[in-house]
Amino acid sequence: MNEKRLWTKDFVTIAVINAVVFLTHFLLIVTIASYAVDEFHASTDMAGLVAGIFIIGALIGRLGTGRVIEGIGSKKVLIISTMLFIVTSALYFAAVSLSLLIIIRLLHGIVFGTASTAAGTIVAQIIPPSRRGEGIGFYSIGAILAVAVGPFIGIFLIHHANFRMIFALTSFLAAASFVLSFAVNKPVYEKPAPESDAADGRFRLSDFLEFKAIPISLIILIIGFSYSGLLTLISLYTKEIHLERAASFYFLVYSITVLITRPLSGRLMDIRGANFVVYPSLLLYAVGMLIFSQATAGIALLAAAVFLAMGYGNFISSAQAISIRGVPPHRMGLAIATFFIFLDLGFGIGPYLLGALVGFTGYRALYVIMTFVILASIPLYYVLLGRKENRLHTHEPQG
Repeated sequence: MNEKRLWTKDFVTIAVINAVVFLTHFLLIVTIASYAVDEFHASTDMAGLVAGIFIIGALIGRLGTGRVIEGIGSKKVLIISTMLFIVTSALYFAAVSLSLLIIIRLLHGIVFGTASTAAGTIVAQIIPPSRRGEGIGFYSIGAILAVAVGPFIGIFLIHHANFRMIFALTSFLAAASFVLSFAVNKPVYEKPAPESDAADGRFRLSDFLEFKAIPISLIILIIGFSYSGLLTLISLYTKEIHLERAASFYFLVYSITVLITRPLSGRLMDIRGANFVVYPSLLLYAVGMLIFSQATAGIALLAAAVFLAMGYGNFISSAQAISIRGVPPHRMGLAIATFFIFLDLGFGIGPYLLGALVGFTGYRALYVIMTFVILASIPLYYVLLGRKENRLHTHEPQG
């Protein structure tokens, strides 16, 4: 009976660590571009690079962490990475030039990618196999809330404090994750026997990626790319259109909407299949982006938050569930890593490319373009997954 327990001390602790690590990331991602502009007079594209290079660092961290975990264990990796998380968070106080700030962001991203991957590996090891879908769903809520709460706190502090206060808060959060990491028991699990063709020391892409997760990961790359422009440039955009006050509530409205709608969308996905959730989510996301692009009043900006939460927020969780479908248990960690590597890639290249593009298009036109990018992902999803999903769900035993 004990084997079936989900809500153990270790599960709750690792979920809190993950939420804190992601909170630090999203608190900074909406503020660091403004910091680069205000402190170092950075151009829009360079400010986008400052924001986005963190995600490139996270991508590097995720790619290398799997093999390190194999060598020394996931708990040791978690402790070391959260300790380095404190160091890299404190380094922002020492950023005296734009180039140094970019280097710090890259290092911070590498540590973030390592810590979040270690946490994800631990949770996969401690969740009972019979409750893996449920457990991953609850575990990911912390990161989803961080997407909303982090930017909300960041924008609030921009308007009511200063950037040093932001860096002090992120350093404190990093220290909290480090302390909590000692409370997690070392996971005990049975490692699968190594495959005969994987023991010859040769480089194999399958050691780093799960190919079954590639189709949905390609979609998430596009979706992450489109949302990165909103997330990293929202403070500059809302300043230009004089909606800074409404922007401070954007992420609160987004968060509440996700909390209300996500349990419903998850249940609908189980009952009616992925397509029943994915297609409406992508359409709602496109509608939200269009409303966001044309907002001239606070109520329109907050209405966009509702549509974006119902669309983007629910699509992310649905896509993560799709990424592990049909994957053997011992490859599930790689499938999740593959999913987030592509998401990180979208978030990494998006701020720089879109930051450069906004100089030619302006913010409103940029978000209109992103609306069409989102709409283009719908037929791509159909080709890669949607038509197969219909057959899969039709022949799945209901019950």
